[in-house]
Amino acid sequence: MPRATDEPGTPGATEDLIAPPDEPAEPTATRRIAGDTESSRASRGWWDRNADEYQEEHGGFLGDDRFVWGPEGLDEAEAGLLGPADGLKGLTVLEVGAGAAQCSRWLAAQGARPVALDISHRQLRHAMRIDTEAGAAVSAGEAGAGPVALVQADATALPFRDASFDLACSAYGAIPFVADPVRVMREVHRVLRPGARWVFSVTHPVRWAFPDEPGPEGLSVAASYFDRTPYVEQDETGRAVYVEHHRTLGDRVRDVVAGGFRLLDVVEPEWPAWNDQEWGGWSPLRGNLIPGTAIFVCERH
Repeated sequence: MPRATDEPGTPGATEDLIAPPDEPAEPTATRRIAGDTESSRASRGWWDRNADEYQEEHGGFLGDDRFVWGPEGLDEAEAGLLGPADGLKGLTVLEVGAGAAQCSRWLAAQGARPVALDISHRQLRHAMRIDTEAGAAVSAGEAGAGPVALVQADATALPFRDASFDLACSAYGAIPFVADPVRVMREVHRVLRPGARWVFSVTHPVRWAFPDEPGPEGLSVAASYFDRTPYVEQDETGRAVYVEHHRTLGDRVRDVVAGGFRLLDVVEPEWPAWNDQEWGGWSPLRGNLIPGTAIFVCERH
């Protein structure tokens, strides 16, 4: 799921003087090149540090066992982008960038055999926590599908055999945070069986031209849509602590094709009337005017 990339201000001189010496300085935001290794290291570190806050803030919206494609709240139970729910039973499914494995838990409830993969150990600890709580509920007599298989790994180097999955999915996981998304596409292609579906959601590319603000200030174009320079938050030494990469819509399509997939559909969820929450730069105001999420429905050749 998405990270709110609000650009932090640079601390003022007075703040620097009075800040406790053992507290790290607030990272500064910039746009600069960030390669594979730097991006991967920053992503793992950021999610390990921020997983607790993320799950506390957004866990209620995501649920423990819902499959939500993005901040709009589009639910796979209604969208059916992975195929009919009754056709998921018995399928081996890989969730890439699973976070706390909420989507995988929904898949398990449909009878699928999901594997939830994430680069962040702390995110997977939250997945274990939810599974433990769910296990206690099952012991108390409530229905449940049991714990989900969890794997910590980088999406650009999947630790699985060729053709070992029937389906793969990702809800805002991994892809926005890697320097070379084609590497992820090719790895997913490698571990899928022929004809398998690969469905992933990312921030809609048009959003990169607008400030990441939920209010009226987020409705005016402030940057070039065609500027692919990554968004980077870095510490006082210049080390990246958060990296997000921009691709245009055409870039995303070409990435899919270069990865060996056929593009079946691109879904741009509309903001529903029931959803009155703000999530970073996502909000009812903006969501009713410009798309916030793009979902790519692909099929392996």
